[in-house]
Amino acid sequence: MKRFFLFGLILCIAGLAFAADEMFPRAGWKDKPSPLAGAHAQAGGRLSIFIGPSPKSLNYYLEASSLSSEVFGLMYETLLGMDPITLEYVPGLAARWSISADKKTYTFFLDKRARWSDGKPVTAADVKWTFDAIMDPKNMTGPHKVSLARFSSPKVLDATTIRFTAREVHWKNLMALGDFLILPSHVFAGKDFNKENFSFPVVSGPYRMGALKQGVSLTMERRADWWNRVSPSSKGVYNFDRIVYLFYEERENAFEAFKKGSFDLYPVYTARMWVKETTGESFDRNWIVKQRVHNSHPLGFQGFAMNMRRFPFNDVRVRKAMALLLDRPKMNATLMYNQYFLQNSYFQDLYPSPSACPNPQTPFDKAAARKLLAEAGFRTNPKTGILEKGGKPFRFQFLEREQSSEKFLSIYQEDLKDVGISMEIVRKDWAAWMNDMEHFGYDMTWASWGAGLFKDPESMWSSREADRPAGDNITGFKDPRVDALIAKQKTIFDVAARHAICREIDKIIFAQYPYALLWNIDYVRLLYWNRPATPDWVLTKYGDESSAETLWWSDPDNEAAFSDAMRKKTPLPARPAAVVFGNVFRTRADLKPVYAVPPLT
Repeated sequence: MKRFFLFGLILCIAGLAFAADEMFPRAGWKDKPSPLAGAHAQAGGRLSIFIGPSPKSLNYYLEASSLSSEVFGLMYETLLGMDPITLEYVPGLAARWSISADKKTYTFFLDKRARWSDGKPVTAADVKWTFDAIMDPKNMTGPHKVSLARFSSPKVLDATTIRFTAREVHWKNLMALGDFLILPSHVFAGKDFNKENFSFPVVSGPYRMGALKQGVSLTMERRADWWNRVSPSSKGVYNFDRIVYLFYEERENAFEAFKKGSFDLYPVYTARMWVKETTGESFDRNWIVKQRVHNSHPLGFQGFAMNMRRFPFNDVRVRKAMALLLDRPKMNATLMYNQYFLQNSYFQDLYPSPSACPNPQTPFDKAAARKLLAEAGFRTNPKTGILEKGGKPFRFQFLEREQSSEKFLSIYQEDLKDVGISMEIVRKDWAAWMNDMEHFGYDMTWASWGAGLFKDPESMWSSREADRPAGDNITGFKDPRVDALIAKQKTIFDVAARHAICREIDKIIFAQYPYALLWNIDYVRLLYWNRPATPDWVLTKYGDESSAETLWWSDPDNEAAFSDAMRKKTPLPARPAAVVFGNVFRTRADLKPVYAVPPLT
């Protein structure tokens, strides 16, 4: 009796503390179906997708790849979800949450229905264990430590209540806590987390791992017993009984397999394929859909990353020269059919267009590059024809992982050779490339980065992150002005004001040339066999091709019509060649189109 009284008293005291907090979701909130779910979506069937090379790990906390992100996101859940249109936080594993007036204390109340696949409840202890595992110095969870490092280890108040205390106010604190995937402590506790790469027998999310064929495929199986399956927000999403990811080391090989019908969906990242190789009977008869989707998907960047920790890339004049020696206009015209815009920003979507960005476009200019290299102290050795400085020749290795890169690199290699720079191309598979990147074992490499809707420059551009193994600051970038601006934006809750600071950061980074920036497109290119059903908007408002896993479904009538057309060699009805999200999706009468899209030429 005494024990129960004391427990009740603790709850009363906790309740008094909560009284000063703001509680979410606000009164009157109700769970409802996703506005993006297709009206006729149904469960069943399978979707097969090319996802990339065979992974080094499927543990997203150890390898932050697109595959591991997608797989972990299907198996595990976060404390909070997000409305796909308004971007407001909604319940996830947590049914409710509160934020203190000083924005330093965050309390989450777990949904008591939440269960692991083995039937055990999801508890506050699981949340604490996951947090502590991520923050454990011996665990290779690099980028995931950045945001969570602002918090002390959380306190378990009871089985379904956990409280986090922040060391500092930061606009991203709720996002950091709401968005990390919770793991089952009773499965992973006591194990070497760095070795938990492929076995995840207990999950909480809508899918579980099925067969994993190393180097071939991974099958994810839909869970009929998912604890949240009956919620209104789960209606019409996560529809396929099986999602099959196909592994190919080379995109070219994957494309050839796709055209033969080996899998359903192929996102196109190569202009030549899109322009020149999407012809023939399957395309003419609309058996394969060729579609570009224009939505509000955030734009990342790609470029040739230079390891600023090493000679000769520890000199900004050298790095700028390397960018000036990259003939992007030639590559865009001759290899990519002028399908891309040339990037001049690390935050490209913070400007209305590339031309609106104040950063100048870096031209192809050998004379300017030679001048910079001379200013940096490089002189040509008359015997070898190679530039030298202090007796050290300008030789470096370009670490690459795809054969399709070589046609670009060969052009670059010749232009470098012309000014006295020797570039050796070293090709490794994905796992070996990742290992080198995690430990800064490279000179230069081709790196592509996605982007978030709310820009946070810390993990990639903070000096504090430059020497963290397995982190995002792969170039070793350090600048005290950028550090000061990163610190300044942390306590600003106005998105526009933060993004204005990011534009200031962009100018400083651009002038330091940690990357020789490349090119990009502002839409998603899809090829898919005309079998699955899709909503009119095809993808989510802010998503890429991975949206198909959530929104598409298998329709028996579609499947029958497809099989009949293939057997009789007859055409199928054409689907739209271009889809503009804002033109086909409406949540209310005053919703305007995202933007108008002119036809490609």
